[in-house]
Amino acid sequence: LQWLRNPGPQHEKRTLFGDMVCFLFITPLATISGWLCLRGAVDHLHFSSRLEAVGLIALTVALFTIYLFWTLVSFRYHCRLYNEWRRTNQRVILLIPKSANVLSNQQSLLGLQSLKRNSKETIV
Repeated sequence: LQWLRNPGPQHEKRTLFGDMVCFLFITPLATISGWLCLRGAVDHLHFSSRLEAVGLIALTVALFTIYLFWTLVSFRYHCRLYNEWRRTNQRVILLIPKSANVLSNQQSLLGLQSLKRNSKETIV
């Protein structure tokens, strides 16, 4: 969620949103189309030519191969973008130990202690 809130490149977010919408529409369509092709192939095997049945099976295999290829390429692309974002957008908070000798450091540290730390932040 932090990546989505980041005011970084908007085209990456649009690409993710577009791929999610395509995935939500294409998945049921590919499933229904594959089922219909296989159902037609079974009917053609029982009642008419085997050539049409083989063609429908080949169509089903091609359909699912293209669908799986697109899904894997899209998923890999977005994982790579996310990992690149994680490498370049790390949040680090530097905590300085309290010093009894310097009053101004103690006062500035009181301001730092009041900051709420996020669980994803690294303490150095």
